[in-house]
Amino acid sequence: MKAKSRKSFQRTLFFSVVGVFLLLALFFSVYQYYREKEYKVDTMNYRLQMYNYEIYHFVEETGTDNRESFLNFVDGFGEAGLRATLIGRDGKVLMDSYLPSVDSMDNHLKREEVQTALKRGKGYEKRRVSSADGKSMYYVATAFPNLIVRTAVPYSSKLAKTLKVDNYYLFYAFVITLILIMVLYKNTSRIGKHIEYLRLFAQKAEKGEQLEQNQDVRLPNDELGDISQIITTLYWKQRKSEEDKLRIKRQLTQNAAHELKTPAASIQGYLETILQNPNIGEEKRSYFLERCYAQSVRMSKLLQDMSTLSKLDEKDVALTYSEFTHINVNEIVHAVLADVALQLQEKGILATMDMPASVQIYAAPSLVYSIFRNLVDNAIAYAAGATTINLSCSEFGDYYEFVVSDNGAGVPAVHLPHIFERFYRVDKGRSRKLGGTGLGLAIVKNAVAVHGGTCVAYPTPGGGFSVKFSLMKNLDGKKF
Repeated sequence: MKAKSRKSFQRTLFFSVVGVFLLLALFFSVYQYYREKEYKVDTMNYRLQMYNYEIYHFVEETGTDNRESFLNFVDGFGEAGLRATLIGRDGKVLMDSYLPSVDSMDNHLKREEVQTALKRGKGYEKRRVSSADGKSMYYVATAFPNLIVRTAVPYSSKLAKTLKVDNYYLFYAFVITLILIMVLYKNTSRIGKHIEYLRLFAQKAEKGEQLEQNQDVRLPNDELGDISQIITTLYWKQRKSEEDKLRIKRQLTQNAAHELKTPAASIQGYLETILQNPNIGEEKRSYFLERCYAQSVRMSKLLQDMSTLSKLDEKDVALTYSEFTHINVNEIVHAVLADVALQLQEKGILATMDMPASVQIYAAPSLVYSIFRNLVDNAIAYAAGATTINLSCSEFGDYYEFVVSDNGAGVPAVHLPHIFERFYRVDKGRSRKLGGTGLGLAIVKNAVAVHGGTCVAYPTPGGGFSVKFSLMKNLDGKKF
């Protein structure tokens, strides 16, 4: 089967625009030709019409009986070959400068210039053979109340040249058209270059071929170059985003395997000890079982946190917004503090709230609970020496800004840029001993993002660690 030839966009655009322009140029040339021709005829008519008016006024003063004075007056115009004729409104010839006797002349009522003059006041006929001398004449007639004055000049080569349309404009029109076609070709070629570049880029991207990331530097510095650069930049950003996602998933898998290996190995070791020593003391057996249970709780918490992160990562698909509803954040914060009251009491930490009486947002209650619970748990577990945990809220336009801070030992500045990374630990050994999964702050960051907000960590003024995050009010119920 013969392959279908593909049309070039640049060629199609070029010939389409050139075709339209040539049609316009042709229309302009024809219009200009007839306009110029009409101007030449009007100029000639105007001159002979002026003769007609002057002859009429002369005849009005002297009458139509003195032919000699009539001839002298006509000769006084100095127009070579000028012929003047006086015609009655009935078409009868009253006097003619060419013929001494008009008795033999035909009735002129049916002549074209006379008919037009009777209807419109003025009339002309360009080239008609005179019945008097057989010469081609150019006639112009003007109708007056009591007679018609007609003048005529021989249709000579000189007159024909005078009436001929000047074609100089055609030359200029051709030159301008040629220049515009060259400019158009240059610009359409440039457009075609951009499109061809993007086409090849898209084909290579679709086939997974190697792409040059700096290829866009060869593009011209104009709007089309900007568009091409934006498209390729978006591609590379998307590509990098996908690579980052794959890297994070691989990292998550590796870290998860590493985190699960320790409690799994501990459980296996404790159980092997119990099975291989059936006579082990009851106190020792209970201790090993308690350690197995503690490690299983840690594994369960890790798996639960990983599941939450997985849903947050795939929020466009897996996490639907069916949970979203209007909630009062104050109630959720009170619930969190009630659930951790025993841990706060054991650590001697006082929790305080500095929030408006009602903070209404449109959100998923479980995720908002997870945000505050992870931040409070993190402060309880890792804020060494802390005596207070403060939860505050401020209103900024479409957002509420929350801050959870403690007055503990704080976090070294070198760790702050990585604090929200998965499985990142400031003190790895100490964190595992305290039972943390290393996913709490990562869950906080992703859950905040689901609600259209951002979060940042910084040292608490005066000592300690603070996390500031924002949540959209979104009280109209619109999905993010």
